[in-house]
Amino acid sequence: MNSWLVRTLFRNALAIVVIALACEHDSHATPCSTPDVSTPDVSTPDVWVVSTRRLPEICRMPFSAHPIVERLNENNCWQRSDLASLLSDPTQPLIVFVHGNRYRPSEAHEQGVLLSKRSAACCPNAPPVRTVIFSWPSEQDGILLRDGRAKYDRAFTEGHYLAWLLGRVEPERPVAIVGYSFGGFIAMEALEDLAAEEKAGRTDFQPWINRPGQLNVVLVAAALRCDALAPRGPYHEALECVDRLILINNSSDKVLRFYPFLERTNRAQALGYVGMPGRWASPHLEFAQINAAPIVGKHHRFQLYLHSPSLSKRICNGATAGFVSP
Repeated sequence: MNSWLVRTLFRNALAIVVIALACEHDSHATPCSTPDVSTPDVSTPDVWVVSTRRLPEICRMPFSAHPIVERLNENNCWQRSDLASLLSDPTQPLIVFVHGNRYRPSEAHEQGVLLSKRSAACCPNAPPVRTVIFSWPSEQDGILLRDGRAKYDRAFTEGHYLAWLLGRVEPERPVAIVGYSFGGFIAMEALEDLAAEEKAGRTDFQPWINRPGQLNVVLVAAALRCDALAPRGPYHEALECVDRLILINNSSDKVLRFYPFLERTNRAQALGYVGMPGRWASPHLEFAQINAAPIVGKHHRFQLYLHSPSLSKRICNGATAGFVSP
């Protein structure tokens, strides 16, 4: 076997191993401990979970869905609730956090709560914000490339479910979406769904194009093809729903580097790896992007972004800027 073939096989094997860790997070994260219900925490953040982990795959935005809804109560316990309660106050802004791959439910909960606390600390002058964790079935499914591609395929389904959820939100309510890694993919799939279905005349959900309430989108290390938002890209129509777009990229990310192995057609680089030209942003869109590589290095862990004072401020300010209660 010649040396060129050996090097090629090694590079391909390395890519498969790395992409299997797609959307890697801290493997040493500790599961949630049992809360002490005898001492209520008066500072409990307003955090909810909408879980699609038990829902089947679908090929378009559904007319109805039945996710599990929970809220964090005053004793720091997750308590079953419903969508009507989640959306009961149409004046309260929402931050929707969409996590990445290989997250157990407890890890999604933990990082959503941390995001909520960071937002409150970074933006004390913003109105009280309700954080919604969109928890999708991202547990490991197979090994190596199979797992990465399974989550890539599942992201389309999750985009449809997220679109259904967003379609229940009042047009006047300010909303922010923070999508990490595959969560960015899911977020843009959802917004594209909403824009396309609205233009097609579907009326069973709230409108999202030119809605009065502000929509801010923050994509962190987005596992999404880099041309997705180009004028002829697959998610360009999604930008018609967005008022403010912030990209937190990482040109050194050791996982996103191998994203092209998930793209079966054009082998495009990841948006969160190379960013996008500012000219793709329409005149109405407030757009900014930064490269987080000097701070987080080669790592693909959302915790590192939240634990960095400068990056967490970028994320939280990007999410809540301009928020006022309707």
